[in-house]
Amino acid sequence: MTASLLASAFAPSPPQWGKQNKRSKIMTQKTLTKAELSQFTGTEHWYRHSIARNVLYTDGAKHVAESAGAYWLLDEIAFAQSIRAVKAESFQVWKLKVSPNHSATLACEDGNSQIVFSKGIEFTDFPLDEIAFYFTDNVLMLPSEY
Repeated sequence: MTASLLASAFAPSPPQWGKQNKRSKIMTQKTLTKAELSQFTGTEHWYRHSIARNVLYTDGAKHVAESAGAYWLLDEIAFAQSIRAVKAESFQVWKLKVSPNHSATLACEDGNSQIVFSKGIEFTDFPLDEIAFYFTDNVLMLPSEY
């Protein structure tokens, strides 16, 4: 047997579905604090949403997505831009409020506390009880980045 065939013959097989390989790393819980968010003022980079290509987001929004494992939240806001009532608002305030039972409500306000869109989320492991974003000129940002 050649060395490569020999190595592949004794290579460990992947774990079965639902079973964890002893050598695999255990995922660490994502965390995010309000103190972290307050440090974002302005942005150095703008990132283009991978599917809703006309939507950009800032360093702060990217930090939320990465630290909290919440790219789904950026997706929800970006995809909602196709809803007529949402699209009609040039300045949007997006608020995610998480309940103690881990359900949540994502709402879009017009900047004057009038809700133009709301969506229930059955379960989330988002680490904060609430967070807000601004969306204007096709850019999603933290309020401190405005």
